Amino acid sequence: MILPSNPGPIGIFDSGYGGLTILHGLRQMLPQYDYMYLGDNARAPYGSRSFEVVYKFTRQAVLKLFSMGCHLVILGCNTASAKALRSIQQRDIPELDPERRVLGIIRPTAEAAASFPPWKEKRPSSF
Repeated sequence: MILPSNPGPIGIFDSGYGGLTILHGLRQMLPQYDYMYLGDNARAPYGSRSFEVVYKFTRQAVLKLFSMGCHLVILGCNTASAKALRSIQQRDIPELDPERRVLGIIRPTAEAAASFPPWKEKRPSSF
């Protein structure tokens, strides 16, 4: 597959509409970039699907966004981030184009939640 070499928009992928929240946040924080959103509403939800199916669907979406010029794709889908991200990063990206990136949302979300002031100051005894 020949991919465009000029950096294009940042791609955001979700199995449905939830990634629109991620897109909104990115546009607020980084308005200087262009964005492209791809939602796989036809095959949503991904939650109950096997690793193989989620990986296949997610890889298809990443390749589509890469073919449209995205050099960075953010997986706005929790299931895709949990089940397919590492395989795509370790197996597919080195073969496709080591200069491109695919990132998930689980770790950044957990880090942001852990640093939220009420949780830092007042941890319930059940933690």
